[in-house]
Amino acid sequence: MDDDTTRPTAVRTEADWREILTPEEYHVLREAGTERPFSGEYENDPTIGVYACRACGAELFRSETKFDAACGWPSFYAPLAEDRVRYIKDTTMGMERVEVRCATCESHMGHVFGSEGFPTPTDLRYCMNSLSLRLVADSAG
Repeated sequence: MDDDTTRPTAVRTEADWREILTPEEYHVLREAGTERPFSGEYENDPTIGVYACRACGAELFRSETKFDAACGWPSFYAPLAEDRVRYIKDTTMGMERVEVRCATCESHMGHVFGSEGFPTPTDLRYCMNSLSLRLVADSAG
């Protein structure tokens, strides 16, 4: 699933990223780490809005596509648009998965899983780290 036709447009040095991000954010976003399950601020957040990349601010998901997968991380059934994310084959941890990265800055968001039987329009679960996202609430009125 590597897609080498898209290149990040928000390019920074790793030193720049270390200055911008907290150590926990850096570990998840730049080193493809994973936050502990059931520890993220957005797992159960009902706020209506857009979920943007915490590193660069690119808008990636809408709250309308968020659903409760009871997996410990915020889950979505689709990105805002396919060109907002990049898919990378991930064979770490002794299994084959599909990593999801921000197409704008190449930061790690989480993984996408399919055919798990969730009653969503896509039967996909974009399992994202809260530390990879920043929720921008829709303005009222």
